[in-house]
Amino acid sequence: PIEVRRRIGMVFQKPNPFPKTIYDNVAWAPRILGLKQGLDERVEKALHGAALWDEVKDRLKKSALSLSGGQQQRLCIARALAIEPDVVLMDEPASALDPIATQRIEDLVAELKNDYTIVIVTHNMQQAARVADMTAFFSVDVNESGSRCGVLVEHAPTVDLFTRPKDERTEAYVTGRFG
Repeated sequence: PIEVRRRIGMVFQKPNPFPKTIYDNVAWAPRILGLKQGLDERVEKALHGAALWDEVKDRLKKSALSLSGGQQQRLCIARALAIEPDVVLMDEPASALDPIATQRIEDLVAELKNDYTIVIVTHNMQQAARVADMTAFFSVDVNESGSRCGVLVEHAPTVDLFTRPKDERTEAYVTGRFG
């Protein structure tokens, strides 16, 4: 579990900053994982990586709960980046945000994918088309025992999946005929 936490950063649908300072939110995981050397630099780098440094550099000792929703979500992204993970998992990272904050998160994802493997779960097809290089479509099926289970229907480069899907279920979903 420790190695998984070290290699995978997680950002949830709803911003979930800890009731601590901005600095302590970002420093939390490195401290837990024993990455205490150069902590100030690590926090600053993570806040830069989340495009938040310029907005909070003079307020690092203020409560993270005083930030706007979009800033809180970028703080959570900084918290994930602070451990320098191999992969950043994002579960609907902009669904609870207004359109301006959503755009900032999408712009941030475009920058971060140069340095990290980003996996985003989203039901927003337009967002997937804007930010993803590769897209996978998952659905629910019924297995031999009659239980519902998740299945990978199709995966492809995003442009291909949206313009030339190979599976009829994918085509039904992207054209709005899914039901």
